[in-house]
Amino acid sequence: MGFCKGAGSDHLISISAEEAFNAYEAVRHRLPISTGNASRAEKVETLADIADRFDVFLLDAFGVLNIGETAIPGACVRVESLKAAGKRVLVVSNAASLPETELLKKYNSLGFSFVLEDIVTSRATLAAAMPDKKGTRWGVMAASSAQLDDLGDMRFCVLEDDPQAFQLVDGFLLIGSASWTEHRQLMLEDALSERPRPVLVANPDIVAPRETGFSAEPGHFAHRLADLTGVTPEFFGKPFRNIFDLAFERLGTVDKSRVVMVGDSLHTDILGAQAAGVSSALMANFGFFAGHDIERAVAASGIVPDFIVERP
Repeated sequence: MGFCKGAGSDHLISISAEEAFNAYEAVRHRLPISTGNASRAEKVETLADIADRFDVFLLDAFGVLNIGETAIPGACVRVESLKAAGKRVLVVSNAASLPETELLKKYNSLGFSFVLEDIVTSRATLAAAMPDKKGTRWGVMAASSAQLDDLGDMRFCVLEDDPQAFQLVDGFLLIGSASWTEHRQLMLEDALSERPRPVLVANPDIVAPRETGFSAEPGHFAHRLADLTGVTPEFFGKPFRNIFDLAFERLGTVDKSRVVMVGDSLHTDILGAQAAGVSSALMANFGFFAGHDIERAVAASGIVPDFIVERP
């Protein structure tokens, strides 16, 4: 599984939504099994149309709240209206490049009134697992300037272009791929082929929607590693239950039948909601499927959301 990078960027890739969908389908054997009960999604205009059915709204970020660095029209107002109606609203995101404190600043700058307790990320899910992995020296996929203190007391080196670094570490953390290169990926593949070691992935996304296309995310590189080396990565974040378990810890006691996950991706948000035992709503006009035939994708994947919502 390989993508072509777009001109002028190591992060943006030349890929269509259909190709991205096919990339997720190709790794279904590593994802949770779809357990949805709906035979057909109910179509609604906005989240206001289902507000009376739920007490808790878990919102994906990219494709629901924002596209890249731009807030989606109406998203801020919708979050405020849900809160005013007494709903609990959490961001449940596979964003892993930044700590939750920095993400909070971003969302606040976009006009959202979230507080720190409202942000649940795949990075924080990984951090919760790190105390059980003490004594390991990690090689980290991240920018050289990355803030990693929130991951706890760990020994690490950021992987760049020194091949010896790939050989010396005991395992690998795939956190952020913005500065990752094909050369580094090849060194990582060679290192794991020569000596298999644990690979922990803080962002299972294969791609993420941006203002001008898709970016390649750590999940893409993790699945590529697995295909080539036989090493099975350990994923933290949607569609896996661990991030939802962390969200439920934040929420306390809740009735899961009154919880809905809202996202733009069948293979992360909707499949994750099904794995967690909560309802799901797929965003139609923004994010992954914007401008594309959602019903065809639902039929092809067999991942059926409870709702298809046109806009926030």
